Amino acid sequence: MTDPIADLLTQIRNGVSNQVKRISVPYSKTKKAILKVLKENGYIADFVSEMVPAKGGQPVAARGGADRAPGDRDSGVRAPGQSENKKAVLRIELKYGPDGEKIIRHIRRISKPGRRVYSAVGKIADPLNGLGLAVLSTSKGIMSQLEAKKLNVGGEVLCEIW
Repeated sequence: MTDPIADLLTQIRNGVSNQVKRISVPYSKTKKAILKVLKENGYIADFVSEMVPAKGGQPVAARGGADRAPGDRDSGVRAPGQSENKKAVLRIELKYGPDGEKIIRHIRRISKPGRRVYSAVGKIADPLNGLGLAVLSTSKGIMSQLEAKKLNVGGEVLCEIW
């Protein structure tokens, strides 16, 4: 996967369009920070990180096979909190209105691996004339455009949502 953030946004977009209550995505700190911003601004109901059984029994790092030299050993290096047969996922509870209407109508990746988009603090756009939300990666962490303006920092524009 070349763009895990785009994968997260696509999972959310597909879940909302299919009226799914909960979705699961592979864990990363960046995804968790983006979900925290979405929750704080009321676009998702909740999210939790948890360990689930890995498919296939052995994690990729511990797999033996033809690509391994005869004397090589498993280095034992795994992601923090990851055990032999488990992987970390983020379970996201999507949010809908009282009559089942979509809260998220538009979610789009702005800065992509092939074309990074940066914005100075004075030029941070307000999606949908201030009714939407832009998520930025700044030197002070991942935050909404509103927080970035308050802290007077610019950064990479990860996505927009409304």
